[in-house]
Amino acid sequence: MRPVPVLSLVLSAAALALTAGAGPATAVPGSRVHVITAKSGLTSYKPELVPPGARAHVFGLTSKAHGTSTAILVTGLLPNREYGAHAHTKPCGATGDLAGPHYQNVEDPVKPSVDPAYANPRNEIWLDLTTDATGRGAAVSKVDWTFTDRRANSIVIHETHTHTHPGHAGTAGARLACVTVGF
Repeated sequence: MRPVPVLSLVLSAAALALTAGAGPATAVPGSRVHVITAKSGLTSYKPELVPPGARAHVFGLTSKAHGTSTAILVTGLLPNREYGAHAHTKPCGATGDLAGPHYQNVEDPVKPSVDPAYANPRNEIWLDLTTDATGRGAAVSKVDWTFTDRRANSIVIHETHTHTHPGHAGTAGARLACVTVGF
């Protein structure tokens, strides 16, 4: 059997869940798989960088056996541009700050978290992407953990790809847009 790329698995499962009538976040009957889907216009905080009409589609699968895979597909962003994106703790609000900090599997006791021991793509869901000439982009995150009683509630799109060096780890510039996701 040939390995199937994570994005293909996430998209196939999301399509299956949607055609089966699954809602934004559902457990697949008879399994320990949790399917996450969100399709929405983005709440834009900087329309010059995330124009009106931009959209995000978020798909995810989480299971004890395989961890959590999350994919984001965006349309309507600026062409040929890098963006950062992360799962955040709260739903979107009137300002980007209302989405709270990044969701971390193991929480950093120091806030804001800029320590690479906590702010990294193994402990957080990072979905950095680069748009094509039409303003479309996609990214996938795969972590080996699943959500517990604490859950992420949104994906925030940031101004730059995510930094990894001490004192700046996890930062990606201004919060440009947000989509609420029922993780």
